[in-house]
Amino acid sequence: MNQIAVCSWSLRPVSPHDLVELCRECGISAVQLWLDPLRQWQWKPDTMGGLAKQTGLSFVSGMYAPKDEDYSTLESIKATGGLRPDNTWEANSKAAEGNAIMASRLGISLVTFHAGFIPHSKDDALRSTMCQRLAHVADVMAARNIRVALETGQEDAHTLLDALAQINEALPPKARIGVNFDPANMVLYGMGDPIAALQRLMPHVLQVHIKDAVPAAKSGIWGEERPVGAGAVDWKSFFGVLREARYTGDFVIERESGDDRVADVRRAADTIRSHWPASAPGALARPAESSGARP
Repeated sequence: MNQIAVCSWSLRPVSPHDLVELCRECGISAVQLWLDPLRQWQWKPDTMGGLAKQTGLSFVSGMYAPKDEDYSTLESIKATGGLRPDNTWEANSKAAEGNAIMASRLGISLVTFHAGFIPHSKDDALRSTMCQRLAHVADVMAARNIRVALETGQEDAHTLLDALAQINEALPPKARIGVNFDPANMVLYGMGDPIAALQRLMPHVLQVHIKDAVPAAKSGIWGEERPVGAGAVDWKSFFGVLREARYTGDFVIERESGDDRVADVRRAADTIRSHWPASAPGALARPAESSGARP
């Protein structure tokens, strides 16, 4: 059964206990977990794992945030995003290894991240370098039985499809890279119609993000994220494509702006249930040592 989950970073938790309580407020018992705080020991992995077992919180996937990404403008993220910059590649390679260890320790079998802006031309030397780096990360994760999925938005569907073919041709089946499809990112980055993109990428989709946005008023600037149902994504068509393809993955709600993230996540979950009644959010138990109040 497809699960409804929420991105841990969307809720801005300050600790594992806080994450559990925020998920309970959202009425959701599954999470895509940002792995870097565990890798850096800002959060203790054993504490996170223990709380998950006590409360029934499940991890549908992990997220890896490459070093020094700057989302201030489209130009800044193009220069700093993903595995594209040479000056952060060594640190990002080491982080991938550490995050693979954390994911394996928590039983997570899928990790997603932005590749960075992949050049459109196959003859571009930077594209070849990025594909080699992505293949390396996929191999590192596959060594611990973890798949990698690239989040959409920073390139159009055609470029991403071509890059996946180029990378996956040289990888064993268990390491082949898939797609984490985020319809709002296609809108935010101005990379084409999200429904048409989903149709093209569907054979590679391992997970979807549920997020909404409106396009920018002019090219070269960000669009604007909105609560699910208040943006430009055609959710009826979106779920229709998934249904036709017999999608078996999870629905992971992401919210990266707004002052009431819990309310926005609950709204998104209601939208999912209205289009996909068989999805199951589940319920969380309270940890034995918790008083019920957020720390």
